[in-house]
This record gives sequence, structure tokens and C-alpha cells, in this order.
Amino acid sequence: MNAYLLYREKEQSAEGRYFEEKNIIRDLGLETVFWAASRDVIREGEKVIALGEPDPFLESAMRKVMMVPLMNAGEISYRQEILWDCFAEEAFIEELYRFSTEVLTCWDSLGRKAGDKAGSRNTPGALITDIHVLQLFVTSLTRLKKLFAEYGNRLRAEGFRAMHARLCEEFSEELSCSLERILREIAFYARDHEEGITGKMVNKPRIVLGCSLADGLKMADFRLEEVDTEIKKYRNPASMLSRAQNYLSGKTKILASIPRGTAQAAQAEQLEFAAVRYIVSCCEPFLNAFNGFFVQLRLQAAFYRGAVNLKHHMERMDIGFCRPGAGEQDVLRFRELKEFVMGIEQRRNPVGNSCCLDGKNLLIVTGANQGGKSTFLRSVGLAQICFQCGLQVAAESFESGIFPAFFTHFTRREDSAMNSGRLDEELGRMSRIVDNLGGQSMVLLNESFASTTEKEGSVIAYDIVKALKEAGVKVLTVTHLLSFAQRMYDEREEDSDVEFLSAQRMEDGRRTFRMTLHAPELTSFGLDLYEEIIGTQFSG
Repeated sequence: MNAYLLYREKEQSAEGRYFEEKNIIRDLGLETVFWAASRDVIREGEKVIALGEPDPFLESAMRKVMMVPLMNAGEISYRQEILWDCFAEEAFIEELYRFSTEVLTCWDSLGRKAGDKAGSRNTPGALITDIHVLQLFVTSLTRLKKLFAEYGNRLRAEGFRAMHARLCEEFSEELSCSLERILREIAFYARDHEEGITGKMVNKPRIVLGCSLADGLKMADFRLEEVDTEIKKYRNPASMLSRAQNYLSGKTKILASIPRGTAQAAQAEQLEFAAVRYIVSCCEPFLNAFNGFFVQLRLQAAFYRGAVNLKHHMERMDIGFCRPGAGEQDVLRFRELKEFVMGIEQRRNPVGNSCCLDGKNLLIVTGANQGGKSTFLRSVGLAQICFQCGLQVAAESFESGIFPAFFTHFTRREDSAMNSGRLDEELGRMSRIVDNLGGQSMVLLNESFASTTEKEGSVIAYDIVKALKEAGVKVLTVTHLLSFAQRMYDEREEDSDVEFLSAQRMEDGRRTFRMTLHAPELTSFGLDLYEEIIGTQFSG
């Protein structure tokens, strides 16, 4: 049995992760996304009153799933359908995650994590554990079928409907009844014989063997005819009435009348063990079929549960979101795209940007310092990562090509951990990116190569960006290297697939944090910041 809630025909795996994902997480602020996904937004009416305690498993699940990009539009659509079902029926995904967590917690208490360690299973204790696990699986799958039946036609996604159909097929009513009957028959063993006393009732075994007679009237060809559990009123085994009952019980008088601690008692216990072990071994195909199901179900349900939490955090900051669309490789367009990580961290609704970069393989963003250029670039990167793992995007609309080979190259502050200068470190990171470029690659450059002189940095940036573009890589760059930007602008007639944006600055120096189509600015308006800081000091 497979969950198949993340992919149509496979479970989640670690294959195909983004290259140097730690850099992507750091540059785009994804730790905040993982954190928000792990915490419920607690409301009282329409008012947010608190955030729930973080759930480490939700955080881990989001990290695992988001860092493995989907490869085509069909995979993205499949996951989006399930996600929008979860948005419409939040109680369902909450219960599915809670249910799968409870199952694994109970299974852990039965020794799930130690199940693969070396050791003999041919012991009464191991057999009792196997019976409890079998009971757990049967009870849990019955409960899961009821959960799906409760939501019925409200779940429209192919993934949910297919999972329900597989569950009904692989855990049919016939199989369920058969397993329930087996569990009732061997209940005496799982409850540790007469220690299973409830009130004044006790579980008694009833084992019926068949055989044939061989030469010399010796019994041969033993076979198990019947095993059952009888619930009887408990009586002291030493009492006269108990001994009389044992004598009169045709099918159990031999086993029931054997004194404890004798050789005959040991043989009887071995007979019980062998009979029950045989029955449980017949259920192993069922146990094996569902052995990994609950593990995958919890991981996959956790991803959607975390996505619902992200939705609540967006709504808390009044940040809208959309179901992004997959386009051709040269498509990138969006309306009111927002950097929602900043919104979550600063508890405000950030400024959105709209842009159409269809047919453009290179975007160069220049303009005023503190004008929102890096924030804009992060918003595009965040949207691309969310889009490529099937999540909602913080925009009114978003459409892009799919780029499984996705890279970020943001400037780093020099620190004691660096073994070389900043420029060497930047060039080293860029070299690793170039070595791992693929056919569907997008690279985000933020203030790259600004750690050297403007002239040298511009030459480096020009050579690298030009080579990337000619190799078919989609490049989005924010830069203060004005010579580089101006040189690319001067060549715009030769390179029609280049677009230029600038951070908007009003005449009074005020920043709107919006990007507009504009030729490269020949200044970063650093004097605005100087006058603001110095003026504030003198006025104070």
C-alpha cells in the first residue's frame, strides 16, 4: 500500500534535491518558512491571539519536500489539487496528520524502531508484540477508511480519491473481517493467558488439532484444525469447581488440567506458541504491505499540514496567495508578488511587484540603495521554490517555467569562517554553480562580485553573465556595478532577450519599493541615505 500524496506513482525520496540547498535556504530566508509551517495560528473569532508550539516534524517535513523540485507541470498540478482540497477541508488534513502521528507513536511503543535489529522472533514476547502490531494496523486502517468515508465527495483531488480506492481494494471488507476474526481467535495469547483477567472474566485458549494414525497406533500428520479464545468466568484453578469444569471440558480438559511448572505444561505452552506463531506468520504479507505506509502517510500529510499553516500566516498578515501556473521556459510573469518571509518576520503586509518577463533570459535590476531590489529578487526566488514544490505563491497571479536546476549567489559578509577573501569565496561558489548547471537552469545573483573594485567587478560580472546567458541559463541579477549594467544596456539591440528594471525613487528621495521598467541608473543615490542619517543626527 502506498500513500502517493506527493507524486502520482512514487513516494517521497531525497533524490533530485537542489544543489547546495543550504545556500538557497540561507539566501531566500527559507528557515522562516519552515518555522512558520511548524506553528499553528490560534484565533479567537477573527482575532489572532497566539501561535502554537512548534512541531519539529512539520518543520522537518517541509524542509525535505520543498528542497526536492517537481520536474513537470503534471507533477505540480497533481500536488496542487491535493493542496487546494486541504485548504477547503482543513479539518481533514489536520485529522490525517494527527491520526498518522498517533499510529506511529503507538507503534514506537511496541518497538518499531528496534524491529530491524538482530534478534530472534521465536519468543513469546516477540509473538505478543507482532499480535499487537497486527491489531494496531487493522484498527488504524479501519479508522482511516471511516475518515475518508466521512469526507466523501468533498475530496475532489485525484491523489485523495486514488488513495481511498487503493485502501478499499488492499484492505477490503473481506480482509478486514478475516483479520478481525483471527485476532479474536488468538486474543488469549496476546493477553498473556490468564493475566488477561477483566473483572471476573478470563480469556481461555481452545486449540483443536487433527492427526492420522500411523503404524503401531502412533499419531502422525498433525494439523491445526481450530484456534479460538473462550471468555469464561474466572475461578481459582485449585478449587473443586474449577477442576470439575476442566474435567468436563471436552476440548480443553487436557491442556487446562496440566499443573503449571511441569514438563507437560511446558509442552502445552510450546504447542500454543507454535499454533499462534503459525497463524500470525500467515498475516505477514498484510503486515509487509502496510509496513511503510504509515511512515510515508505521516510525512506527506505533514507537508500539506504545514502548507495550511503557511496559509494561515499569510492571512494573518493580509498577504494574498494564488495557485501558480506552469509555463514554457521563457515565461515569467506575476502580479502583486510579495516577499512573504519579510512579511512574517516584520509582521506587516509588504509591497508587491508586477512584471512580465516573457521571452527574457536576463533581468538586470539597478537603482537606489534601500529601494527594495534584493527584497524583490528574494520574492521571485521564494515564488519559484514554492511553485516547484506545489505550494501556493504570495501573489495575485504567478506563472513561470520549471527550473529544477535552481541556484542562488548572494553576497556574503566576510567572517572568521572564511579561509580566503570575499572575492575568492564568491568565485568559488560561482565555479561550483557552473559545474552543476543543467538544461533547465535559473540563477539568482544578488550584488555578486561587488567585493572588488567597480571596474574589476563589472568585467567579472559581464563575462560570467554573458556566458550563462549564451548557455541558455535564465539569470536574474541585482547589481550596483554600473559599468556592467550600462554595457549590457548598450548591447540591448543585439540581445533582445534582456530586460532592465530599476527601484523606483520619487523626486523627494522617497522609496516606493516598486520595480519599474527603466534604463540602468548611473547612481545608487547614496547621498539620500547620507543626508537622512546625518540630517537626523544634527536635527537630534
